[in-house]
Parts: sequence; C-alpha cells; structure tokens
Amino acid sequence: MSARLWTRDGFAEDRWQAVPDETALPGEGAVIVSSARLEEARETNALELGVALEPGEPVEDIAEHLSRLSLVSLPFPAFTDGRSYSAARLLRERYGFEGEIRARGDVLIDQIPLMLRCGFTSFLVSHEPTLRRLETRDLPEVPLYLQPVGSEREVPVGTRPWLRRRAG
Repeated sequence: MSARLWTRDGFAEDRWQAVPDETALPGEGAVIVSSARLEEARETNALELGVALEPGEPVEDIAEHLSRLSLVSLPFPAFTDGRSYSAARLLRERYGFEGEIRARGDVLIDQIPLMLRCGFTSFLVSHEPTLRRLETRDLPEVPLYLQPVGSEREVPVGTRPWLRRRAG
C-alpha cells in the first residue's frame, strides 16, 4: 500500500508534489524539492516550496531559506534512527520555523506522540498496523517524558527536573 498523509485532524489529501532532481519544476503548485535544488526552486515565485532533507543532512544547510519554505520533510530511514527528532526541534526552537514539518519513512504508531511533541505536524505513513490504529484514532498516550522540550505545557515531576509531564 502507498503512504497516506496523517495529521492531528486525521487523514488528509496530500497537496504536495515531490519533484525529483532530474524532473523539470512545474510552473505552479506546492512542490517538495531536495536541498540541492532549493536555490533553483526559489526563483520560481509561483511555487509554494517545501524541502526534503535526507538522512544526516543538517538543518543548518537550509536555515537561510526557511522564511520562504512552507514545509520541511524529514526522513526516518529506520525506526531506530532518531536524527530527525533533533532536526524538528532545531527547526522549531532554534530557527522559529512555523510551517509544516513532515515525517516520512519508517513512521510507527508508538513514535507519533513523541514526534508531535518535537514539532512534527504531518506524517506520511505506509506501515499497515500504524495506519489501522490511526484510522480508529488509537494514538498511544505518553504520560511522562525523559527529555524536556521547549514547551510551557510541561512541568518537572518532583525533584527530577529532567522528568516531565503534561501540565494541567
């Protein structure tokens, strides 16, 4: 089965078109390009721009372009690869990026609450059990966090400031 787009509001149509480097850019629309092609795509003002970073590609490489971007797509080549969690936090907390941050690749149901917490807003999901759980809105709850994020909605638990829970 092909990947489906999921957000906090449920499944949605994907209005973004991924354009490979060897394919000509369309004249208009919402496109996702590689970071290598970002400069070329920026010159086409009729395009709404998104960029797809590859595994290990630093966020700093696209920092100067963030004001022009509406979407940053971050990879999860394996469920054990957590580099994109850090990238999402950098985008939100260091660079103030307010656009869509999309997770793509090996996205599993247990990761989604943690991804949301780090700043992800959409998910391209192809894992069948994850899709079934999302269809029934069966998202797992994570009541305690071991790593703080830049959120005022979380408070330290007791005398362990690194242990957090949702406020209220």
